[in-house]
Amino acid sequence: MTSTLPAANAAGAMNAARNRTAGTAEAAETAEAAGTAAPVPQVPAPHGPEPGPGPEAGPTRTRTGRRTEPPGRLRSSRSDLLLCGVLLVAILVVQGWNIGSYPTLSDDEGTYLAQAWAVQEGRGLAHYTYWYDHPPLGWIQLAVLTWIPATISPESMTVGTMRGVMLLISGISAVLVHVLGRRFALPRWAAGLGMVLFGLSPLSVVLQREIFLDNLAVMWTLLAFTLAASPSRHLWHHFGAGIAAATAVLTKETMLVVLPALFATAWLHSHRDTRKFALTGAVTACALIGFSYPLFALLKGELFPGGGHVSLWEGVQYQLTRPGSGFILDQGSGSWGVLQSWLYYDRVLPLGGLAGALLLLATWRWSVTARALTGPALTVAVLAALALRPSGYLPAMYVIQALPFLALVLAGGTASVAHAVLRRWRSGTERRSVGYARYALAATLALAACAYVVPRWYDGARTAVTTDANAPYEAASRWMATEVPDPGGTRVLVDDAMWLDLVHAGYRPGLGVIWFYKADLDPAVTKTMPRGWRDIDYVVASPTVRRDAVDLPNVKAAIEHSEPVAVFGTGADRVEIRQVATTETSGTTGGTR
Repeated sequence: MTSTLPAANAAGAMNAARNRTAGTAEAAETAEAAGTAAPVPQVPAPHGPEPGPGPEAGPTRTRTGRRTEPPGRLRSSRSDLLLCGVLLVAILVVQGWNIGSYPTLSDDEGTYLAQAWAVQEGRGLAHYTYWYDHPPLGWIQLAVLTWIPATISPESMTVGTMRGVMLLISGISAVLVHVLGRRFALPRWAAGLGMVLFGLSPLSVVLQREIFLDNLAVMWTLLAFTLAASPSRHLWHHFGAGIAAATAVLTKETMLVVLPALFATAWLHSHRDTRKFALTGAVTACALIGFSYPLFALLKGELFPGGGHVSLWEGVQYQLTRPGSGFILDQGSGSWGVLQSWLYYDRVLPLGGLAGALLLLATWRWSVTARALTGPALTVAVLAALALRPSGYLPAMYVIQALPFLALVLAGGTASVAHAVLRRWRSGTERRSVGYARYALAATLALAACAYVVPRWYDGARTAVTTDANAPYEAASRWMATEVPDPGGTRVLVDDAMWLDLVHAGYRPGLGVIWFYKADLDPAVTKTMPRGWRDIDYVVASPTVRRDAVDLPNVKAAIEHSEPVAVFGTGADRVEIRQVATTETSGTTGGTR
């Protein structure tokens, strides 16, 4: 719109607007120093479209001439860079120390890494028949991340060693949490607190060390939120958010449930004049990239069930009809056990973050902080609602998807409390003694929180950096590599955590060293076992193999008709090497440890 004011009046209006803008920036700096969580207010111009950090937004100047950048740009703030760098080093040290020895190697980790190895070796999308259990993009990324170390030292392509690549993923995710905190209008110290909660919680330290697709998907999801909340509000940022979101879904399909919170964030942080285009671009980019997965299945003739091949439809049916683990609040159910395993490591982040998210959603209409943290709060609420399904399936790694958003919500709640104690209802005539009382109360609350959290986190961190939980696996792997006279002609059932170790020891991939599930569930393997369990020479009976053998006839029979020749570890965590007694071979070899 063209102004019709006389020149003098127009100049006066522009000067007044500049003064108000300068005052606003100065007030924002004062508020940040005081620890408030309120976003920087915008002052409308005399005429024209909605103000705000749109595509044309740039740095402003205070009355003293100091440049101020739009909030959330990490590169423009030395203080943010310094704080983020120090915290990142601390996170990487704690998560990286003893990473190969704790926690215990899991079969899921071995499966994803073996599939990445198959991609590297040109054997297809999996080390056995790929059956659309998950989109393959996750372990394709693992194949890229582990390609250089696997090329330099092929024998290092094992679960314990390759956990190191997860440090890169954890580091990127931690930085994105800090950036998101700033873009969601948290003060600098609160954004740093969110980074600490996400990276140093014992629950995070344990789960982020493991080679899970969820960790990769969380990194892409955080990138999507970061682009959606960009202070520049460029349209390409929202297109990028859609692409990152699709990548997250194709890495781990469960991230689909987070998309409503992401699109809500894009809507709230977009410019009014371009909001419809921004949201349409984000949704379109996400959909187009996401549909590449069913298109891939269609081009291979594996979209729908048919004779002699797997199908995407069957994979989806399997995921949707998996046996439930019970209601999470029903003591004795599998889900209850998973919840207790989370709370064993940390109660502060899961419970405090969930309570904070519900409070923010309840006060959305009245609280500036609640509106700023709409995306994280909605994400936590959606994930919690799915976990509370009475008959749903709840895996142990499910909480990984919620960790960064729990941290952001908890940090935002802490900032709100600090603002209420230090600044709310404060006037220029307030007595000095009242001001001292405010700071004393804030210090007391901070010390009480530290007294509760620090000892518990210290115990968790000490366990993570000192415990060797994988010594039985390593000893069993060495025994199989050195004590079996003909690895190339031996057939052994193992879990996937040890599969690659034995491949590097000379066992035939796939039909020599056999992922134990395949001995009963994969026709390509069972047809090479005409005598069933009698065609197996050894069973490496790890806790996973012993637990799941109940539902696998060939594996169960092989264990029942075998004798231990070596045992490593004690109790439920022991790893037994058992030689199958057939008509050709009987007795034991080797020793017991």
